[in-house]
Amino acid sequence: MPAAGGTAASADAGRFLCSGTSWDIAGPNLSLHLPSGRAEKQPLVPGTELRFRVLADNNGNEKFCLGSWQVNDDGVQSHTPCPGQAPAERGYQCSSCFIRDEVRGIHNSHRADSIPDALRRYLDQPHWLYVATFADGSTKVGTAADGRKQLRLIEQGAVHARYVARAGDGLVVRILEDAVTAVVGLQQAVRAGTKTAALARPLAATELDARNAEAAESVRSMLADLAIAGFRTADEVWEPPAQFRTVLETPCELYPCDPGSGEHGMVIQAVLGATALVQVDGEETLFAADLSRLKGRRLQYGPFRTAVPALQAALF
Repeated sequence: MPAAGGTAASADAGRFLCSGTSWDIAGPNLSLHLPSGRAEKQPLVPGTELRFRVLADNNGNEKFCLGSWQVNDDGVQSHTPCPGQAPAERGYQCSSCFIRDEVRGIHNSHRADSIPDALRRYLDQPHWLYVATFADGSTKVGTAADGRKQLRLIEQGAVHARYVARAGDGLVVRILEDAVTAVVGLQQAVRAGTKTAALARPLAATELDARNAEAAESVRSMLADLAIAGFRTADEVWEPPAQFRTVLETPCELYPCDPGSGEHGMVIQAVLGATALVQVDGEETLFAADLSRLKGRRLQYGPFRTAVPALQAALF
């Protein structure tokens, strides 16, 4: 397993399938799986070196299956790795794992004629409706299960956010989400690349907070007029991790290469959502790197470096 502050020490520990970034109470991690399927985490603390190259298989495939998710009797999700880490066919899944996945229909569950028992167990818990704003002012509406109320927004990379409603279950909250999009006009997704690019030129914190507050108030006003049972409006401000401020307040440029291909060497300074503020060998400029591009990629750790394009380097 890669150690915090360094790269993997042995060849056996140097090859991983990456399932992207994740957060827990200790901070951000890079989620990795050994070829055997065993899960590993590399904490992305300041000073962590990420030196890797992205590997394709013999057929040129560069994106691989991340397995499937099941729902336990208590409604908690559990992960099953893909046997053989097959090439991805649908999103980040092969066809077999896609069929086995018990939560893949979650986003359309409120529109379905019937819901599998496993998915219903997950949905049968309180959910929150939130309004999130990102560094360029893009604002979206989203949902989070009660147990992931905080981590959901952290992993989304929100800069400012407010919870606007608490629903009794996951079906009601998704009906509310669709209503917000239809009436208020808030989108339900912001691309990861857009979030990262915005961090190189963020708007002022006061403006972002004002935009978020205005959007949240519009949503609450709309919800108050809905003839839907099973929820209550909320007015709660979300507090981001302290290191988000480091990323927002540190001048940087967009990482000049695609992390999802080629060779890279970067040293973590701080992380915001799935974006890492990184230093590159030989460059004084700091960069915002979109680590979500590593999701579904096979990585080999080693003494690799980022080759900053000559034209890009000349700009600095």
